[in-house]
Amino acid sequence: MTTVFIISAPSGSGKSTLVNEVRRIVPGLEFSISYTTRAARGCEQNGCEYFFVSREEFKEMIRRDEFLEHADVFGNYYGTARRFLTKANEDGKDLLLDIDVQGAEQIKAKLPNAVSIFILPPNRSELERRLRERSLDAEEVIRRRLVTAGREIENYEKYDYILVNDRLADSVELLRAVLLSERLKRAGRPDANLSRKAAGCRLDQIRGRLQPILRSFGETAAGGGQ
Repeated sequence: MTTVFIISAPSGSGKSTLVNEVRRIVPGLEFSISYTTRAARGCEQNGCEYFFVSREEFKEMIRRDEFLEHADVFGNYYGTARRFLTKANEDGKDLLLDIDVQGAEQIKAKLPNAVSIFILPPNRSELERRLRERSLDAEEVIRRRLVTAGREIENYEKYDYILVNDRLADSVELLRAVLLSERLKRAGRPDANLSRKAAGCRLDQIRGRLQPILRSFGETAAGGGQ
């Protein structure tokens, strides 16, 4: 039975790098490439990072109910096609979804057994540094992404696991542990070492570490959106 893994993070948190690394070292993962109406950036190629389609094409896919989830983000549509879940089931693989908090909520409503993982930057200053370093966005867009990040992290308590992406190698190992421990547990073959590592990313275990990170984004986030 296919396990669906949802990975969400504020833009610039290093989610794509983590996903690429874990796909390289964890076998049996089907990855869903999202559809989007935004223009390709830099060296992005159609069918690699995203499927780039027009707004008319995207709306037609919505009309045909071809998406598991879709959302409007910064004025562009993003969506996950159902066909990736179908293919994962047929191939006996697990499905990895790289989607935002809006999409994650839709997936959890449709697939309540999906495993959700939220990636956090070490703090707001580090997130801003990463956004500026990649030089993909204008100043206005960077500021908007930082404001949006503050709103997105208010949803952290809705996720099964929370991973602070400070050091890449450590984060890759923790994400690997979460994926494999969940896979083995659901197969009735739990691994104690992997389960122990993964448990360290559970909210009750990591809450203390989260507080300074959340405060760096403002008191609203630190209060869990209350």
